[in-house]
Amino acid sequence: MHTNYSPLSSTPLKTGASFVRPFQALPERVKLSNSALDVMTDLTKISVVSVRAKTSMDKANAKMIKYGVRMLLVLDDSEQVAGLITASDVLGEKPMRYLQNMGGTHADIMVRDVMTTQRELEVLNIQDVKSAKVGDVVASLKKSNRQHALVVSEAADGRQTVCGLFSITQIARQLGAQVQGFELARTLTEIEAAIARG
Repeated sequence: MHTNYSPLSSTPLKTGASFVRPFQALPERVKLSNSALDVMTDLTKISVVSVRAKTSMDKANAKMIKYGVRMLLVLDDSEQVAGLITASDVLGEKPMRYLQNMGGTHADIMVRDVMTTQRELEVLNIQDVKSAKVGDVVASLKKSNRQHALVVSEAADGRQTVCGLFSITQIARQLGAQVQGFELARTLTEIEAAIARG
């Protein structure tokens, strides 16, 4: 059986052509009783910004600034999740402690030296998130004393895939809180103040 296939017609690409970028529209305002999915960055719709563990800390910080994010997923050479690095890791005490212990200069610090490693990370399961509320996520971030939480789906063989993430700063904005800086305690206080205002 022989099938004839016909080539599709083509045209020149026009000057000024753009391309489709992943996009997720989260609600501008939420309440603690909203679905947790209303404040989760869905990685099937938005590309995560990542960095290699061997990248300099300064380059990672520049990448966060460029993309307007406060967290980068850290990947190893096999594209597996090695950890994460946040603005707090870069701008907080970790770099100074590293230099006190190891010597060198600020420019010598690599992402792997200040990141939170995969072994230190706790994750939320997407099945739990689907039935959770925004308030549950805020309580989870408060309990873990972290600004971010990773969400994973789990295959039948137990392998995990990071499929979403929560940011306390983003949640605070969606709750109507005035976010100043990136201290967790201050952000939680702002969330509580926004909730009290109604």
